[in-house]
Amino acid sequence: MYDNNKSSFWAIWLSLISNIILTAMKIVIGLLFHSEVLLADGVHNAGDIIATIAALSAMQISKLPADEDHPYGHGKAEVLGSGFVAFILALAAIYIAYHSTSAFFHEPLAPSLVAFIAAAVSMAWKYVLYAYTMQIGSKTNSKGLIATAKDHLADVYASLAAVIGIGLAFVGKTYNIHWLSYGDAAAGIIVSLLVLRLAVEMGKEAFDVLMEKTVDQQKLHQYTQLIQAVPQVKRIDRIRAREHGHYILVDARVAIPGELTIQQGHDISRAIKKSIMEQHGDVDEVLIHLNPWYKE
Repeated sequence: MYDNNKSSFWAIWLSLISNIILTAMKIVIGLLFHSEVLLADGVHNAGDIIATIAALSAMQISKLPADEDHPYGHGKAEVLGSGFVAFILALAAIYIAYHSTSAFFHEPLAPSLVAFIAAAVSMAWKYVLYAYTMQIGSKTNSKGLIATAKDHLADVYASLAAVIGIGLAFVGKTYNIHWLSYGDAAAGIIVSLLVLRLAVEMGKEAFDVLMEKTVDQQKLHQYTQLIQAVPQVKRIDRIRAREHGHYILVDARVAIPGELTIQQGHDISRAIKKSIMEQHGDVDEVLIHLNPWYKE
């Protein structure tokens, strides 16, 4: 667990530092070389800094142990962080769409090779960050880290739009094709739609967890099989499970022979809990309610 926490925080800090460097690089180069698409991408990255800080704060809160006020732990803090990242992405998508649309009503500026290189470096850098952060997030089942990884992927799309747009502008200038100078604006609109779609998907996922939507049926079936494998279990009257951030809570009503003692029932409950938690490392708590069962 310690190694997982260490990897998660290293990934989120690497994301934060990278976003600060990339934001400064894009805004400075965008202003110096009059690259509107790179400047817009830089403002997008500035929003990423806020989102990453939110994800980092949420991760720290989610690792706190359960207390009297929060008996089920603080796992949903990561989900709130994920929802905030989705909100930032939605705002970024709207900004990119507005900026790209307005570019059609102005005479395009001459393309810059420095801006093209900066966009290409940003795209490659962000893709590496996406792959690394998603790997750690999936391994630790961290909602905040997965949201940050998806945010990096959105940045890859945005930087790709800048590369394509500036590249098309170079082609237009070289071959005197005026309409190609607006390639960055067209690419920006397409990317804004992709980023908005990603924001909606992330927001829906966070909303489902906050509303305690059940886990997928495959996991419920796996829990059911483990409970049924305990010899004294005669019937499962109800089983439910929900995500609570980076971990899952399971509760079930199980029927066992009514003539068994309280101690035997307690031992059966512990056996069920141990079986599920040993087979599923993402399960943090298993609550078992015992019902009496008698032969008809």
